[in-house]
Amino acid sequence: MSTLLPNFINGQWQNGTGSGTSLFDPVLGTELVRVDSTGLDLTAGFNFAREQGGQALRALSYRQRAGMLSAAVKILQANREAYYEIATANSGTVKNDTAVDVDGGIFTLGTYAKLGESLGDRHFMLDGEAARLGKDPLFQAQHVLTPTRGVALFINAFNFPSWGLWEKAAPALLSGVPVIVKPATATAWLTQRMVKDVIDAGIFPAGALSVVCGSSAGLLDALQPFDVVSFTGSAETATVIRSHPAVVQKSVRVNIEADSVNSAMLLPDATPGSEAFDLFAKEVAREMTVKSGQKCTAIRRALVPEAHYQAAATAIKERLAKTVVGNPRNESVRMGALINRAQFVTVQEGLQYLKEQTEVLHDGASHPLVDADATLACCVGPTLLGTKNAQGSDMANRVHDTEVFGPVATLVPYRDTAHALALIRRGQGSLVSSLYGNDPKTLANMAIELADSHGRVHVISPDVAALHTGHGNVMPQSLHGGPGRAGGGEELGGIRALNFYHRRSAIQASTNVLSAFNPA
Repeated sequence: MSTLLPNFINGQWQNGTGSGTSLFDPVLGTELVRVDSTGLDLTAGFNFAREQGGQALRALSYRQRAGMLSAAVKILQANREAYYEIATANSGTVKNDTAVDVDGGIFTLGTYAKLGESLGDRHFMLDGEAARLGKDPLFQAQHVLTPTRGVALFINAFNFPSWGLWEKAAPALLSGVPVIVKPATATAWLTQRMVKDVIDAGIFPAGALSVVCGSSAGLLDALQPFDVVSFTGSAETATVIRSHPAVVQKSVRVNIEADSVNSAMLLPDATPGSEAFDLFAKEVAREMTVKSGQKCTAIRRALVPEAHYQAAATAIKERLAKTVVGNPRNESVRMGALINRAQFVTVQEGLQYLKEQTEVLHDGASHPLVDADATLACCVGPTLLGTKNAQGSDMANRVHDTEVFGPVATLVPYRDTAHALALIRRGQGSLVSSLYGNDPKTLANMAIELADSHGRVHVISPDVAALHTGHGNVMPQSLHGGPGRAGGGEELGGIRALNFYHRRSAIQASTNVLSAFNPA
């Protein structure tokens, strides 16, 4: 029987009392490890984190906590090779895709270490200038931000077991808030190993960092009023979290990142053969294949002027045809597997659902698998669908409503820019939309038009062809999240990420008292 991974809770490593859930290699089908959280005393574990971890973290300054983040970066970098091996085995990702997760997580942690250094030796932050409350300026109000005296519970998705951990944990720990992470069961191995390496190094105080692998049963029940929850996953699970008594009755603060039918738009001035057109085709193909399309920010709808539909289809198809699919251990393979058999079935079903309202422009089934048994491997070739014409774009409601979480995208022709904007907004709020064109003024106007319904608008013009960070890449300096069906949450965005882990309060006092504030 495979190894059972221990949980770290209440300041100690503990095995669950059950037989555990097995994690598998999605290409070879072999059992890797097991996880189990049955029988853990979660209430005691949460209390330990609040009382021991929280108190110890809050006693430190932002600069001191930033130093701990820097130390964690060094530990993670030293064990990077092991993380790549785990990702290959458990996530079925090629090296470049593993880098997005592993190196992206370490980079994000390092970024917050540097931001924390800039905050200095303070223990709280001022929020704006003092405000006069009457005619006499002697009595004023000063808003302050202080770390919440609770725990940060993270319930993460399967697609980014490294980045999903550290993009949440970095600002929480820097804020002085202890972290309890519940990784998605299917890929919990990498998260558990990273947490273990950091804990074994003795970097953070006891109770500052905990990990629970396996079932999430009971986690929400252990929450108290000053705790916070950050969730990445399905809209259905998000609804369960939002309706839990801890949220409804105790006002536990919640951040949600849910489904997102993201879009990319080719502007009319980006004609076939132009650099902007080529950038669009390249990015659509890349977003379809990176991590086998298992990215919450991946392009799901690619909008093009109706007159450019066939040219765009040809350009994207030519790029997709070169994608080698199969075992990530083979150096020739450029796209690995979906995470497991259940996801494989879900993607196949979603693909068939979309095909009923679209045409197939590039069939993923045309890709032979390299070094992989098609009866075992959870590999799916990239599939490009299309709605044929602008009228079809209006009629294909499934394209605008359904996110197939795999290497699937739909080419959507539009009549004019007003029509394109209307089609994009049928996504009901997304994490990201990207624009491709030449004229700065037009691109700027379109970006502002889309800003209200997207967490991020990624604008690509020829002058940034070699500089832009990519439609789907989430940078720690920029906001991640989105309104509407995307969950309504916000993460990252530089120092802004710390707001979620702080409480804003107004202190009304004499200017003599307010002047005595010393954030350091």
